[in-house]
Amino acid sequence: MAVILKRARVRCVIIVVLCGFGALFAEPRDTVKLNQNAFAFAEQLIKKGHVIVDGKGAWSGHRPSPDEETEFIRVNGFAEYAKWHLGIDDRFSANTKRRYKFPYGDFKNVHRCGVLAVKARASQYGYTEIENAAAELEHAIKR
Repeated sequence: MAVILKRARVRCVIIVVLCGFGALFAEPRDTVKLNQNAFAFAEQLIKKGHVIVDGKGAWSGHRPSPDEETEFIRVNGFAEYAKWHLGIDDRFSANTKRRYKFPYGDFKNVHRCGVLAVKARASQYGYTEIENAAAELEHAIKR
């Protein structure tokens, strides 16, 4: 019985330590905010029909690669790059990729799967404003 209790205590300590590390590396929720310009830009693209109505879970195959992102920035600049991300992380400067979170399109079209991915990830991390914006874009795509 003593061995079982000792093992249980060790497991509890391990769980507490692992949870502590998770909290240590989590992003503070107040640093990532809704990018209002990107939201308005996405709404305009949807109204103009620049939408790919693809399936849920297809975003990993449709999302621009890091090389495509770099080339887009080289040609168009960070201001245009920012329009394709529903989140802005204030901890990073404006001329870095790390500042822009929650991409939703491929630099030409809004992707339904991208919007769904934003909605799910924002919900997972507690970014309610970004989650609600993605839900509004999803409804706009359905119309």
